[in-house]
Amino acid sequence: MARDKIEGNVKAWFIGGGVGSLAGAAFMIRDGGIPGKNITVLEELPVNGGSCDGGGDPDGGFVVRGGRMMNLPTYECTWALFKDIPSLTAPGMSVYEEILDFNERVKTRAKARLVNRQREKVDVETMGFSFRDRVELLRLTKASEEELGDTKITDWFSPDFFQTNFWYLWSTTFAFQPWHSALELKLYMDRFLHEFYRINTLEGVARTPLNQYESLVLPLQNWLEQRGVRFEYGCRVTDLDIAKEDGLNVVKGIVCERKSAGAAKRERITVGDGDLVFMQNGSMTECSSLGSMKRAPKMLGKDDGSCWGLWERIAEGRPEFGNPRNFDERISESVWESFTVTLKDNAFVDKMVEFSGNKPGTGALVTFKDSNWLMSVVLAYQPHFRKQPEGVKVFWGYGLFPDRVGNFVPKKMSDCTGEEILAEICGHLGFEPTVFAEANCIPCMMPYITSMFLTRAKGDRPLPVPAGTKNLGFISQFVEVPKDVVFTVEFSVRAAQMAVYQILGIDKKIPEVSRYDRSLKIMRLSLRTAYRRGRGPRRSKATEHMEA
Repeated sequence: MARDKIEGNVKAWFIGGGVGSLAGAAFMIRDGGIPGKNITVLEELPVNGGSCDGGGDPDGGFVVRGGRMMNLPTYECTWALFKDIPSLTAPGMSVYEEILDFNERVKTRAKARLVNRQREKVDVETMGFSFRDRVELLRLTKASEEELGDTKITDWFSPDFFQTNFWYLWSTTFAFQPWHSALELKLYMDRFLHEFYRINTLEGVARTPLNQYESLVLPLQNWLEQRGVRFEYGCRVTDLDIAKEDGLNVVKGIVCERKSAGAAKRERITVGDGDLVFMQNGSMTECSSLGSMKRAPKMLGKDDGSCWGLWERIAEGRPEFGNPRNFDERISESVWESFTVTLKDNAFVDKMVEFSGNKPGTGALVTFKDSNWLMSVVLAYQPHFRKQPEGVKVFWGYGLFPDRVGNFVPKKMSDCTGEEILAEICGHLGFEPTVFAEANCIPCMMPYITSMFLTRAKGDRPLPVPAGTKNLGFISQFVEVPKDVVFTVEFSVRAAQMAVYQILGIDKKIPEVSRYDRSLKIMRLSLRTAYRRGRGPRRSKATEHMEA
């Protein structure tokens, strides 16, 4: 493709308005010289952002489906992009500078990372490893990707390993399940080895000043809009018209449905010669559903959405496009449930600060390690939303085992209303239900939330630009990105940069994946942590007062 044609005439369509697509559009403009007016983002929902969402209001309740933890040392592509994106809330600063400044002011150091059934703070100075645990962990980190293959984490560890402090800390920080991919766990150990020695306090976690939709998505969207990028909402892409030309797969058209006057109108967008298409294949928050204080969320499946069906259709007969069924037909292995709580008084927050020893925004996760649901809660820095008035507080939580009956509520988490989830929290903390007298808890069921962690074989994930493809790139958590880890904003941004650079032939270096697993200093700190001894459980002041 000639360079003058790319700069002047090429049109590009991004299917899906997630962070990856927005980043891809920015790379096309900033590094590829493509005019913003030539770029269109097709999004089924009325908002962009994908899984980096955040919405609601004080009366109806705020909602964030997930909370993505950031990391300053390892988000190489993300920070390189957001250094060029102006903040919407900190005049004169880039988004990156604003986040850096915020994390300098609001330091994370969790003082109640794990809480046991006696409502005691677990001593997390020790990882709780036996000699066998250390040997098995070392064996995993030294294994090659070929050796790990499509094995599960349980294939590499004895049952006792899953009762160690380390497993509770690591699995709830990153949302791993014992049946997830051993390869993915190894990649995480490599990528975040520099966090191993402080996983007990989460001091390496970086936060955005507000929820990630308002802190990341809106500034990036605003930057794109100022450059003429078009966003078409309510546009559901159902298929791609792909032809063979000179042995290459070429997208010739985009089949979609647009909502108009309550009805869906089918259309075909022509993709001209030399034009480009970038698609978000798969989605971890596809088919999410919300409940309420009086209603449990529904369990949906891929037929209730469009993303997985689209990937399945275009991958049929094209193995180079990956194997979506490996990820979208195993809901029982990928589902978990989150919840967002809006508080109109300080009763819970005051009790939680007393119990944990952390002010809002400084404690990261509090995990109830003996919870049947393996439930964790996060009290974010306040306000968490720009529309959040003074006196209103928001916190978020999740349970990794929604199919299990609660410890205090005799129902599966998946069958619980928001009211019942709050009752379970009170049980684990020993709080009176009156702390939630002015609370609104909105549960969210996410059937595919850790589908990218599922065991996979080579070829299940396509390359960002598959072999034999002329004008189609994939951007998502389900593409092959060497050495990087899924379930991160960084993965989406890096995949977008790889796809855009390759298709446009941009001769610029993409930031390398940091290899802290090769640092002698980090290895020494990790080894010391693995052998560190603890002091035993600690009772919070609130627990001591309650028992007295």
